[in-house]
Amino acid sequence: MTIDIRRLRDRLLPEIADLESEARREGHRHVARLIDEWSTGAVRFDRDGERLLGAYVDGELAGIGGMTVETAMSGALRMRRFYIRPAMRGRGIGRMLALALLDHARSFCIVVTVHAGNDRAAKFWESLGFQPHGRDGHTHLLAPQRHSDDPAASDLHRFTPRSP
Repeated sequence: MTIDIRRLRDRLLPEIADLESEARREGHRHVARLIDEWSTGAVRFDRDGERLLGAYVDGELAGIGGMTVETAMSGALRMRRFYIRPAMRGRGIGRMLALALLDHARSFCIVVTVHAGNDRAAKFWESLGFQPHGRDGHTHLLAPQRHSDDPAASDLHRFTPRSP
């Protein structure tokens, strides 16, 4: 199994429709919202720090995840529209996708929030180091950690997700 994480920009690929259908069958509307927001131009993951990634397994779209500016907190980003196909879960694809987004966020010296949506998702985000923090429309956040051994510690922020 080859997993490839690719940045999606300029346009959404046709395969997103299959992902949306699977999400809808599970009772999730967030992939449909992604498509709607993209088509209207409301959210294109193109502001400073924002990013939309697709996870491909052997060339096929297995999941998607994005990061947008968190409007409820200054200097923060928010994990958005995160979805992995049911048949692809439990293979580390979601973890790879989330870590790629967090690695990108690291250079922005921010806090990352997420709205988990359900208990299974909450456990997933907590396994990455997110802490429960239910307010302002999100359920969890990952706060940057300062490294006291660094002379620039007052200015340096790094994410340190927990190992699996």
